Amino acid sequence: MCGIIGIVAKNPVNQAIYDGLTILQHRGQDAAGMMTSDGSKLYLRKDNGLVKDVFHTRHMLNLKGNMGIGHVRYPTAGCQSSAEAQPFYVNSPYGITLAHNGNLTNAETLKEDLMRDDLRHINTNSDSEVLLNILANELNSIGKPRDALQAKDIFRAVQRLHQRCKGGYAAVAMITGVGILGFRDPNGIRPVIFGERKTDIGTEFIIASESVAIDSLEFQRLRDIEPGEAVFITVEGELHTFQCAENPVYSPCIFEHVYLARPDSIIDGISVYKARLRMGEKLAQKILRLNPEHDIDVVIPIPDSSRPAALPLANALGVAYREGFVKNRYIPRTFIMPGQSIRKKSVRQKLNAIELEFKGKNVLLVDDSIVRGTTSREIVQMAREAGAKRVYIASAAPPVRYPNVYGIDMPTPTELIAFNKSVEEVAETIGADWLIYQDIEDLIESAQRGNQAIKSFDTSCFTGEYVTGDISADYLAHIESMRNDSAKEKNNIDEDLTDLTKNQ
Repeated sequence: MCGIIGIVAKNPVNQAIYDGLTILQHRGQDAAGMMTSDGSKLYLRKDNGLVKDVFHTRHMLNLKGNMGIGHVRYPTAGCQSSAEAQPFYVNSPYGITLAHNGNLTNAETLKEDLMRDDLRHINTNSDSEVLLNILANELNSIGKPRDALQAKDIFRAVQRLHQRCKGGYAAVAMITGVGILGFRDPNGIRPVIFGERKTDIGTEFIIASESVAIDSLEFQRLRDIEPGEAVFITVEGELHTFQCAENPVYSPCIFEHVYLARPDSIIDGISVYKARLRMGEKLAQKILRLNPEHDIDVVIPIPDSSRPAALPLANALGVAYREGFVKNRYIPRTFIMPGQSIRKKSVRQKLNAIELEFKGKNVLLVDDSIVRGTTSREIVQMAREAGAKRVYIASAAPPVRYPNVYGIDMPTPTELIAFNKSVEEVAETIGADWLIYQDIEDLIESAQRGNQAIKSFDTSCFTGEYVTGDISADYLAHIESMRNDSAKEKNNIDEDLTDLTKNQ
């Protein structure tokens, strides 16, 4: 889960990209970066941290040009070093910069091929650098000078990239002096959309992860980039599109609608907000079906992303909806935090219970999903400490039992609370008196109702069925060795030692 943006404009783009990255900050809080182009000159700023902390006035003044791309990152592959902040850049051919959201499932094989056969050097552990070098190598094989490069040549390179790369990816790439390219994997797993803005001196274009960035910057949404499709915008502002995949299949990630995306975004023609409302309605129907004589006194959402589901759920149950937790908005999202102790501490820092909404009541807490269970366990305890008689939990998503391999840093299976556990066992583990999960069919229907043209979704973290069809037990074991908390903590220690050595 990262955020990408690219703009081709008639005036300097640095402020617009900064604003767009700020709007997409929820998609990544680990690092931020921007590369702009002023003719043949490139200007780069990237570092670890939030957008507001990475870009200061002196950096903004130096980011010149009417064309640029930006990125906000949280790591799913590679490490948390600032060296892996994006965009990435390669000099040959033309000077190409790339920002990427997703995960290549065959990154290790591609890396070996690039270094052995294509004689390209990979400097980091990031699959985004691999994706950039694949694109650069395919463009280089066309063999044209910069001034002869045409849109059809760029699309041919993307066609070859699709043939080589597996996994989920949405990317923007800037070819110095030529234009900006946006493309999406043949299954359309990760979201990306483009838009335009008419001005007195010509049309400007934007590519971004979510529609909310396009809307907020006062561009007009055109449409989502289709699975396998590429969009190319020249420096002069000419728009070209082409389907670059042989057999694209629309299978977007349903977890975008559960948790990742902002509720005011429209992804693949589906309103995230309306999808979450429908999730709440479906969940209420299941509660009434299983427990029609329930004794729930109040429904309380666990802020923020569960609110749209909690309100229609409360209405359907005929019970009060209340805000029982106050959120500190300066604490990042907890399920992507490294280390169990850090996540546990962060929950108490992030949320504080309003006692009068809990005392003496049977409370139904609504969450968008339950991943590790750290947040849920702490919140159940907070509700009891605030005086709740009984604490129930409803999850707007089904049990998360499998890792996501397409760009969301889901924990390893053994760190997922629902892995190899019954619903009753999960409830006991988190300390809830009762736990109810959304059914997978109801989740799919909640999203699909917004766009009937989409016949399937990537639901792999719930079902273990991976839409790319190339995920083996060996691959899952490999990512487990990279993603578990002990491995991340070791990587962080190694990076700290490296930084210390450099500074001595």
